[in-house]
Amino acid sequence: MKISTPKMFDGSGPQLLAVLAGTINAISDGMQYGWTAPSVPILKSANSTIEITHTEEVWLELFYMLGSFLGLPFSINLVDLIGRKMTVWISSFIGIFGWICIGAGNHIYFLYAGRLLLGITADIVFTASPVYISEIAHQNIRGFLAGLIYLMMLFGIVIIYAIGPWIPIYASACVGGFLLSLQIFILPFMPESPYYLIYANQYDKAEKALRRLRNENNITKELDEIQKAVKRQMSERGRPQDLFLIESNRKASLIMILLNFTQHFSGISVLIMNVHSILNQAGSNVIRPEVSAIVFPCLMLVSATVATLIIDDCGRKILLEISGILTTLSLLVIAAFFHIKFLNISTEHMCWVPLLAIMVYAVAMKFGLGIVPIVITAELFPTKVKGLGMALADFIYISSSMLSIYCYQWLNRKFDICVSFYLFGFLCAICTILISFYVPETKGKTLEEIQMSLKNQSVHINMVTEDTKL
Repeated sequence: MKISTPKMFDGSGPQLLAVLAGTINAISDGMQYGWTAPSVPILKSANSTIEITHTEEVWLELFYMLGSFLGLPFSINLVDLIGRKMTVWISSFIGIFGWICIGAGNHIYFLYAGRLLLGITADIVFTASPVYISEIAHQNIRGFLAGLIYLMMLFGIVIIYAIGPWIPIYASACVGGFLLSLQIFILPFMPESPYYLIYANQYDKAEKALRRLRNENNITKELDEIQKAVKRQMSERGRPQDLFLIESNRKASLIMILLNFTQHFSGISVLIMNVHSILNQAGSNVIRPEVSAIVFPCLMLVSATVATLIIDDCGRKILLEISGILTTLSLLVIAAFFHIKFLNISTEHMCWVPLLAIMVYAVAMKFGLGIVPIVITAELFPTKVKGLGMALADFIYISSSMLSIYCYQWLNRKFDICVSFYLFGFLCAICTILISFYVPETKGKTLEEIQMSLKNQSVHINMVTEDTKL
């Protein structure tokens, strides 16, 4: 019996292969994102060759974020200077040096350097890779392919949570370094973005690249559409201030800011970096923290995979709205539990509640809010300012992450952990309402059609601007 392939995936093998090759470094980044959770206990153990203080523990987290800031100038310039694919390729070399510092280092400063270098790599990865994916993908499967980068990152978190507590730090560094070495070897054989090649006046190479990606010879119409789109978009100015001076770019920027802010002030970084301590504070003994730490990213990975598979059928917006509602509810349940505990009311009979709420959070968050923003952000900006737009998105992503972590730690010291989760739940609810009103549906549209729709919605742009001022 012959098994038929869904029509949307017909001939998409070359695109899928290119996307997988271009997102291997996201697995490495996921490992580094979750690295402190299993590694800090090892560093603080009696057998550790590197002794760390609480302050140094905090700096291990911050240096990763600081590295992301340092990567911004590279992200802005390299994407248009040397191309999307080559930018991703070069970032892998930086990441390998970072893993070497972590694996071979015998002092805290080596760990700082490694975290810094891998932070730079992460910033470049999540700027260049989404642009590369959005420009090589056919619109029928662009949402699915764009979501793969988050699946790869989540897979990296699963890997480090699964192996980190049981093997030496240098061994996990070898795994991360091997993944980046694999990408360095494979990626040069993949085609460059046809959009970039036309942008760089390499029309023959653009035609060859598009023919390889579509796995067919009849690509004249699509190539002509890309040429017209790039020509029109290049006629628009590409200065940083044009992200806000041009109406369509301004709306794209405001939507991107809203989505990235929502992600982190719904507590995703806080949960990933503190899930052990949160469960310990809750007194949950249903599942050991080490096991819960593995289940948590596994659920996120499964949820994100389902969302990626259905995003081009269901659309982006409905996933965001469902995710926002369920994430809000799970955050408020966690907050209510800690509030009851703060009031010295016995919670022994409900110790399963925070564990269940956190697992629901993992599923709900990654079903929409955790994966759709990077898909939409890569679609919204025109070619001329796409590098700037993705760099701005990354800046907001990093800033929101750092600010949410700081707010969580500060509120916990000054008040109680329940206050943090009440805040996250309230902000998630407000942002979900804004998303339902102001985020456009991009399902099934070409990148040029998305630009045209943004230019025709000036009334909404003004409304977003006014709400942002408020």
